[in-house]
Amino acid sequence: MTEATRRRPGTPCWVSLMVHGLDATLEFYHELFGWEFVPGPQQLGPYVRALLDGKEVAGIGQLPPDRHLRIAWTPYLATADADETAEAIRGCGGTVAVGPLDAGEAGRLAICSDPTGAVFGLWQAEAHHGTATAGPPGTPVWNELLTYETTISKFYRSVFGYEVGSVESGDQDFATLHVEGVPVASLHGVGNALPRVRGPHWMTYFEVADTDAAARLVVELGGHVLRPPREGTAGRLALVTDPEGAVFTLVRSAAGRR
Repeated sequence: MTEATRRRPGTPCWVSLMVHGLDATLEFYHELFGWEFVPGPQQLGPYVRALLDGKEVAGIGQLPPDRHLRIAWTPYLATADADETAEAIRGCGGTVAVGPLDAGEAGRLAICSDPTGAVFGLWQAEAHHGTATAGPPGTPVWNELLTYETTISKFYRSVFGYEVGSVESGDQDFATLHVEGVPVASLHGVGNALPRVRGPHWMTYFEVADTDAAARLVVELGGHVLRPPREGTAGRLALVTDPEGAVFTLVRSAAGRR
């Protein structure tokens, strides 16, 4: 059982990645973040949980050879009832692509998308409550939806009951999702600047001790840097991909600096 506590509904509680080459992917993230791996639920095929200092931080699974889905990190949002939330998603114009289904004794899950096509998961925790640590280098620390415009927040508010706060940032379109007053995720409306091959999508930020060094290591390990390290409001950021093309953000957060 993880040390994590049960999250309030709507709170991002886990991130997961499905790939074709599981062994090569595990080697990449082991070298990049120092993760070790243990077996996880096998309902969707071979699957492992990544550990950092013995605490669960993420999941990685292997796609069947005949499945050609986009390789992407997927955040899971906590729910007290996956079936009820799945029905709410359908009722609000979203899609439920997988599930809800049981993942052994760990919990119940579903893979869904919002009306614009951005994919996310639902997690109804039982034995497994999700990410057990966030903050140290190698852990997921934030999730952001890159979308056409932040009016999509109406969907997430209707399904999960979020409080939505707009963020004043010049002429940029930002919003933050709150659960009981606590910010848990952000929305960034970028209009036609969205990559055409990806469309709206969720982005996971992973903490690192040194963004520049981590970006160089990504390249050495066979990944790519899409946007070189730069200073941002969240800290020093770099947009990168792993060798199979899963996009994620490296961040040395401002809060983590000494």
